Amino acid sequence: MTRRLGIVMDPIEGIKPWKDSSFAMLLEAQRRGWQPLVMRLDDLHMDDGIARAIARPLEVTDRREDHYRTGNACSVVLGDLDVILMRKDPPFDLEYIYATYFLEQAEEAGTLVVNRPQSLRDCNEKLFTREFPQCCAPFRVARDAGLLIEFLEQHEDIIIKPLDGMGGHSIFRLRMGDPNTNAIIEAVTDHGCRQAMVQRFIPEIRDGDKRILLIDGEPVPYALARIPAEGENRGNIAAGARTRGQPLSERDRWICDQIAPRLREKGLLFVGIDVIGDYLTEINVTSPTCIRELDAEFGLNIAGDLFDAIERRLARS
Repeated sequence: MTRRLGIVMDPIEGIKPWKDSSFAMLLEAQRRGWQPLVMRLDDLHMDDGIARAIARPLEVTDRREDHYRTGNACSVVLGDLDVILMRKDPPFDLEYIYATYFLEQAEEAGTLVVNRPQSLRDCNEKLFTREFPQCCAPFRVARDAGLLIEFLEQHEDIIIKPLDGMGGHSIFRLRMGDPNTNAIIEAVTDHGCRQAMVQRFIPEIRDGDKRILLIDGEPVPYALARIPAEGENRGNIAAGARTRGQPLSERDRWICDQIAPRLREKGLLFVGIDVIGDYLTEINVTSPTCIRELDAEFGLNIAGDLFDAIERRLARS
């Protein structure tokens, strides 16, 4: 019996297939004989309590141009699919949250949703680190400027960032005496209306912000270090960082061991953590990336490992 895979993602025509992790997953699903169905967030809807979507059958080809073909749109009941991959990029806004409710109804009907919809809502990618203080550098979350400045005075060199950002957007380094301190805090907190995270600056960022992928709590044995561009403090590819693959260190593996039981408990089958130096900084649960870069550098098939884990879950259900 052919398995049907739904994937909720940004418009496939806009992706870069040679570096897109969702595309790697689609290639693997197709290789296994599954039928992929692609959906956007605005395709999801609900009729009388049943989650549905306008979906399009999808065929993918591993090349830079003409990398996909879609069939005729059709209406599907989400609970009739075998697996749904929730791969919509942030922003994590109310529309994203509403989508998790639709996906949760499908999960209740027996569909495996990767990752679990409730955990997508519960596990803010920055705040989730609070459950593992032994792995983290000192940090504070606040929107009051006085509290943020107090943290700066304590640590003298910090990073400030919004809780809902991605790709390095609105991340600033602040040092004591910076004349732009108040303006930066006002911008990141929207004049005290939005929570922000401040972390003690970790100088090892010069060696890269390491992305480590975990599948059902087991780490891929290599990390992708994203090394900031000259004059930058942000280890984000979108901010111009270059990349370098490297084996996991003992500390990296220790951090993975610390968080793995909680990931499994919360149904977070595919996760990307960010580690700078010896410190965990983020736990990415929405749409972790870097599959294709690590596959190319080390001859891996990370999507294959993910689908092995998915098939094990299906066999147990």
